[in-house]
Amino acid sequence: MRRSFKFVLRPTVKQAVMLTMMVEDHRQLYNAALEERRTAYTKRGVSIRYGEQSAQLKEIRADDVDGQGRWSFTSQQQTLRRLEKSFAAFFRRVRSGQKPGYPRFKGKGWFDTVTFVEGDGARWDSQPCHPSATFVRLHGIGHLRVHQHRPVTGRVKRIEVKREGSRWYVIVSCDDVPAAHLPVTGREVGLDVGVAHFATLSQPINGVTDACGHIANPRHRKAAREQLAAAQQAYARTRRGSKRRRKTAQKIGRLHRKVARQRTDHAHKAALALVRTCDVIVVEDLKIVNMVRRAAPRPNGDGTFAPNGGSAKTGLNDSITDAGRGVFLTILAYKAESAGRDVILVNPANTSRTCPKCGYVARENRKTQAEFVCVRCRYSANADVVGASNIKRAGLVLRDARAA
Repeated sequence: MRRSFKFVLRPTVKQAVMLTMMVEDHRQLYNAALEERRTAYTKRGVSIRYGEQSAQLKEIRADDVDGQGRWSFTSQQQTLRRLEKSFAAFFRRVRSGQKPGYPRFKGKGWFDTVTFVEGDGARWDSQPCHPSATFVRLHGIGHLRVHQHRPVTGRVKRIEVKREGSRWYVIVSCDDVPAAHLPVTGREVGLDVGVAHFATLSQPINGVTDACGHIANPRHRKAAREQLAAAQQAYARTRRGSKRRRKTAQKIGRLHRKVARQRTDHAHKAALALVRTCDVIVVEDLKIVNMVRRAAPRPNGDGTFAPNGGSAKTGLNDSITDAGRGVFLTILAYKAESAGRDVILVNPANTSRTCPKCGYVARENRKTQAEFVCVRCRYSANADVVGASNIKRAGLVLRDARAA
């Protein structure tokens, strides 16, 4: 398997300054390459590709020895490949009729990652004889101490250095990571992610859910809403370009990053608990991007618009993003693969409107967010539990059909 391991870097003050300079030089290289592509196409109608720009690196480094020449050649190639991928995605969206989104120039604070190739510009565990610490060596900077909190397995292929606020991280991407299969438990569950509850299982599991099968929704962003609102109001009162404005922006960024870390931590713990206790986990194949789109306007034809429930939809979108459904499902999938568990994706259509007893499908079956009462057989239960049961049944049928 291919896996990535993320660790905190502990650079010295001098190394932190060098890291900042490295990121800035790679940002300027990215912008210069983008400008060359735009100018060539605008003036001459010529398309420049990665190979042509990469061939210019040797001359660029020779002319700017104290700037671009200080850093790894392969890391600069990776920056140019990053621009190539941006253009490839742009043309793909054009062909498919989506909103194109032409590649943009990267301003300060919008370019925070530099990629290295292991053994060529970077070396993981560069001081293996050190008794108590792990180091990574970066070309032009030296040996940086790493706060390694777990072992790195597999074959290191790529090393990324990333800046998040005032912190620096190293992300180690590895191939051939061995799987660690867990013992068989014999439990098969359906999982319904929601808003009122983070997730609901088709059956309660001791130590994972409550007595009704629910996993509580921590709502991290809602808990930090007052602090965020106060910081954003203080930011609105600052003068553009002032020191106070910059400090307030940094505080807002710290709050958002803290919420993101809390959300990811909760997703890891919930996914790990499920993987340890279940052999088969059936989930809905959700399209999160479509779910959080704003409500479509309803023009009346006379220049006015009819009510479209936009305020309620905005609140629902905020709850969906605060729960971090996409992050959780991604983490669950790769943890299940590592543990030898099966994750089955099913079509989410009508999973919360189908009666699990008689099979009758109707919108009226779900009276409220939490109440399910079948209008035909009068079967009643918690609506989320009903959805999880239907998801489980659909997933097992799909698995048996594939096996046949």
